[in-house]
Amino acid sequence: MNISALYKISYGLYIVTSAKEKKFAGQIANTVFQVTSEPPKLAVCLNKKNATHELVMESGVFGVSVLEKETPLQFIGKFGFKSSRDINKFEGVNFKIGKTGVPLVLDHSVAIFEAEVRGKCDVGTHTLFIGELVNAELLSDAEVMSYAYYHFIKGGKAPKTATVYIKTG
Repeated sequence: MNISALYKISYGLYIVTSAKEKKFAGQIANTVFQVTSEPPKLAVCLNKKNATHELVMESGVFGVSVLEKETPLQFIGKFGFKSSRDINKFEGVNFKIGKTGVPLVLDHSVAIFEAEVRGKCDVGTHTLFIGELVNAELLSDAEVMSYAYYHFIKGGKAPKTATVYIKTG
């Protein structure tokens, strides 16, 4: 089986955030998608080891920032290769607190969403959270970052906790 065929599935690149009692967490995710239009719902898939997963489980809310194509690798790395348990990922980052209390990253974002968890599905290493939208804002008409562009053009890597991580060698 050639699991590299999975790279042919389309993904975007997003920052998923959550908060509880003034504690913030955020991470890069590629698995974010709309599941219904009435009422509007999004799904996000997060690794159980990540601090963001922990806060979504505890708070029942999450935010999503859709990244623009020209987002620098260093910015992606801040949210993708470090833990919110170890550093304040939001230091030096332009963000706002949303209606649900989650931080919404504005830097390099073309749209932001906030959702309240309405369901979840255990998928092994990850949990698929289904959230009903409570807010959505269009910030820019810039082209969005696809995972293929991040991976193949920018040379970005996937951490071991990513849904798309494929062990090599």
